[in-house]
Amino acid sequence: MLSTRLLAFRHLICSIICIYSLIFTPFVIATELNNEKDTPKPIGSETAAPEAVQPAINSREAFGIESMPIASPRRMMLLNSEVLPAEFRTLAWSPGQSFPSIDTPVPVLVAHGAHPGPTVCLTAAIHGDELNGIEMVRRLMFQLEPDKMQGTVIGIPIVNLDGFRRSSRYLSDRRDLNRHFPGSETGSAASRIAYSLFHEVISPHCDYLVDLHTGSLKRTNLPQIRGDLTNESVFAFSRFFGGITVLHGAGSQGTLRRAAVDHGIPTVTLEAGGPNALEESAVDGGVKALETVLQNLEIQPTLRFWGAPQPVFYHSEWVRADQGGILMSQVSLGERVKRGALLGRVIDPVSNTGSDILAPFDGRVLGMAVNQVVQTGFAAYHLGVAKNAEAVKEEAVKEEALDHQPAASERPTQDDSEVMEGEESDDVTLIKDNPPPVG
Repeated sequence: MLSTRLLAFRHLICSIICIYSLIFTPFVIATELNNEKDTPKPIGSETAAPEAVQPAINSREAFGIESMPIASPRRMMLLNSEVLPAEFRTLAWSPGQSFPSIDTPVPVLVAHGAHPGPTVCLTAAIHGDELNGIEMVRRLMFQLEPDKMQGTVIGIPIVNLDGFRRSSRYLSDRRDLNRHFPGSETGSAASRIAYSLFHEVISPHCDYLVDLHTGSLKRTNLPQIRGDLTNESVFAFSRFFGGITVLHGAGSQGTLRRAAVDHGIPTVTLEAGGPNALEESAVDGGVKALETVLQNLEIQPTLRFWGAPQPVFYHSEWVRADQGGILMSQVSLGERVKRGALLGRVIDPVSNTGSDILAPFDGRVLGMAVNQVVQTGFAAYHLGVAKNAEAVKEEAVKEEALDHQPAASERPTQDDSEVMEGEESDDVTLIKDNPPPVG
């Protein structure tokens, strides 16, 4: 009786093994064949035409930038912390702005993708009164999905925490942080802060950099990209931002953008709106441009698209007041004007006399001053004329060549150099006068 039961149990086990083999063996074989060159074609494949794979219109290759090297996703070491693939973390950067016992670290947001790809860095509020960039970084960073990303995004929403607390453009010692990059380990407080940011975050980790700013000194800007269009990698990168205004400007020595480009990192400044205000239209336009960058770099797709998908390159000039008084504008930011159109008037409040500021050519108002008391020569309106991207680039190259060979009478004196150093001096194409402070 016992032997009969054992025999039946043995037959049952054999039957289970056979059924298991019949069910799972085809999958094991298919898996093995998938690693071979001679994998059998599926039924009907002889007659089916292969589907053509269309390259993305805005891919890195389409703009002439080589693809990033393919590598296995790996841990990222940043600010003495480890960030794993597919992880979002908030790290702390301590630039040493105060004495150690009360020093407050600056938050650094990191979205490290599950898949390999480039690293894009975003910096905002290098000037503590420029709020729009802070909100741009927040909105962009917290909509990222690291588990689906091909690359990494590092966002520093408030670089100048000292100035931000006081609603000031400057550090507490009145220095402009954006005049001290790449910094010095033994220099002034501003130089040490710049050195810390540049050498701990920017130079070792960023493949691309977008430095977010607004207009300054009671001026506001239409969302726009500024970059050194004579630099091939910067020129290519500037075309990643969708239908946004693009202007040429090499950037002053000491700015983060200039230091990063000199280090070999394609970098642009994204300007939108004015200081000491949070402007929804400026923020939304900036975020849309940043989303487009991440899509074109194949880091993360976006569901928002531009009506005009390509950037618009501009030749631009500042129109200045010919007398002092109270500025009263007659145009709005982004408005298109004809040559001779009234942009605004400057009125003497005592004599009730004034002078008109007229448009010198057909164009668009890319930036403007708010109504305020102005002095003679004040840069009131920034007008731009749309041009072919290559034409703007050629103008930038010619202008750079002229700048490298100034006439003796045009060489800046020591006093002129000090004035230029106090401004962004972000000279737009073919402008001889220094523009007002931006970025």
